[in-house]
Amino acid sequence: MTDQALPSPIESPLLAERAGHAARHGFFTRAGGVSEGIYRGLNVGLGSKDEREKVEENRTRVARWFSVTPDRLATLHQVHSPDVVLVDETYDGARPQADAMVSVTPGMVLGVLSADCGPILFCDPEARIVGAAHAGWKGALYGVLESTIAAMERLGAKRENILASLGPSIGRHNYEVGPEFVERFLAVDKDYGCYFTPSAKADHAMFDLPGLTTQRLTDAGVTAENLDICTYPDEDRFFSYRRTVHRQEPDYGRQISAIMIRG
Repeated sequence: MTDQALPSPIESPLLAERAGHAARHGFFTRAGGVSEGIYRGLNVGLGSKDEREKVEENRTRVARWFSVTPDRLATLHQVHSPDVVLVDETYDGARPQADAMVSVTPGMVLGVLSADCGPILFCDPEARIVGAAHAGWKGALYGVLESTIAAMERLGAKRENILASLGPSIGRHNYEVGPEFVERFLAVDKDYGCYFTPSAKADHAMFDLPGLTTQRLTDAGVTAENLDICTYPDEDRFFSYRRTVHRQEPDYGRQISAIMIRG
């Protein structure tokens, strides 16, 4: 395999500038993969119905971009929970049910998968601690961001030193929801009404998931960045669950966002 075959992920300006000496990271797109059809490109979703060997090759390419072997790429069986797991040198390739990971182990790549949900990469560059979280509406509302920050603190991170970057996810112009969805959020906090604006459909609203995610991160006391890239309209670069549903396609791929402490 040549270097030209490797993917070229999107970089966070915040993490690159302030944590580049401590960690390597990337928000990967569909580019640089071998999958075909509706999975075209860099589909890393083991839970998809794509050909397993192609998914494994795509994951190998991600690992190679980090200059590690595929067994050093840790991912999860994501279930829209607030649960966080520690990844260290004992990692055995298992995919526990959780939605975030933290690590102090150099050379271990933490990867979260998404196809509209928000991938968030964390780093305390002073303590050399990283984290990665998958936050759809359930995760953002019910605490996966705060759980990740708390797990990093237990490892020795300081909240005021933690940087967090929200990668490509579905934006407020393409996330239409029903009235029961809005009520669920208002029951938690009436102020969350600011993340909903009227849609063209009666009784429906457009939901600003990136706005809520970024605000929850800021309220938790970390320095947060939103790359402000919407997955839904950009078919060339991103998989999108909602786009797949609207087209009535049978399945969809997943992109990966990942971070690793430098050795």
